Amino acid sequence: MSPLEAGQTAGGAARPLRILTFLHSFEPGGVERVALRLHAAWTAQGLDARLVMGRTAGAMKREWPGLAYDVLGNERIPSAHWETLWMIIHLPRVIRQTRPDVLFCAGNSYTIVAVMMQLLLGKACPPVVAKISNDLTRNDLPAPARPFYRVWLRIQGRRLDRLVGMAPPMREEIGTLMGVEDARIAVIDDPSLAEADIQRLSAARDAAKHAQRGPGRRFLGIGRLAAQKNFALLIDAFARMAGPDDRLAIIGEGAGRKALEAQIERLGLGGKVRLPGHISPLDAELAVADALVMSSDYEGVPAVVAEALAAGLPVVTTRCSVSMEDMLGGGQFGLLVPVGDADALAKAMSDIAKLTFDEAAARAQSRRFTVEIASHRYRTVMENLARA
Repeated sequence: MSPLEAGQTAGGAARPLRILTFLHSFEPGGVERVALRLHAAWTAQGLDARLVMGRTAGAMKREWPGLAYDVLGNERIPSAHWETLWMIIHLPRVIRQTRPDVLFCAGNSYTIVAVMMQLLLGKACPPVVAKISNDLTRNDLPAPARPFYRVWLRIQGRRLDRLVGMAPPMREEIGTLMGVEDARIAVIDDPSLAEADIQRLSAARDAAKHAQRGPGRRFLGIGRLAAQKNFALLIDAFARMAGPDDRLAIIGEGAGRKALEAQIERLGLGGKVRLPGHISPLDAELAVADALVMSSDYEGVPAVVAEALAAGLPVVTTRCSVSMEDMLGGGQFGLLVPVGDADALAKAMSDIAKLTFDEAAARAQSRRFTVEIASHRYRTVMENLARA
């Protein structure tokens, strides 16, 4: 008997699917934002969606007023520096109490928690649907670490019940590197947006076209100030190509701020590059930029690219994901360069204005990545798995 059949109400009707999503915190991150968006959509659809947080800190909490969630353990004990172990220790109790039909693992950084739940709980662990949120090849890893990483991917492939790729090119990557048969892989475009977001971003950019602006080009980087995003490469590339009136804004916060500030000062870019911290929403920044630039070493299906397309903004990016070319319509909506190549990135930033760019087509492309589509597709995958 399936969990859904076993969980019938007194009247005999099956209760709604119970989904448990677990997140470390409300600290800004694409994986967490998408998970919160899906959770809200499932709740609106009448599913029994449960959200468990490791701690309540983080700027994104302001974006979700009235959100219902549980907190693991005692928040008076600081857990930020060992949040994964904290979750592994406390999540089994919540699973035993709530008895969800499905665990939703929101991204690669949470798969170790999901695997540990299966090891610790055994048959009492519900099936896991895991979203693969980053490139699996990870060429950025030191060579000695790569064999161990490959073994870890295979372990995940054996333990996790359904793997979800965020764009069609990820299917082959998941199957090959994780050793997963095709029947256990689903492809659901990452829900980085809602239809309302597309309308709002489009309107903001259209309005900005009628406003006065100064000379020069405006480049925009968005993401955590962390090694993965390689904003040092972006600053280096900008220094190589920037004219006197060109400007770069890098929106985000993180441990890499001091190093980036030192680099900006060393290159004499203090009046040209700004680091304003975390900003939400991003409408005003996307509205006035000439291009979004991604300098990452590795990514999955970046939400900021979908947001840029929704705003009608071209993209310059490294080939940091197997899905990037698909997102950009085979190069229709942006330029791609090798990872880690500052000269190539600088040239693409200079050349992006020459790209024949169709804003209406870019916005149509962005509609692939809406929660209105993805939440129902995830729901189908989860209901089928719970009944299996």
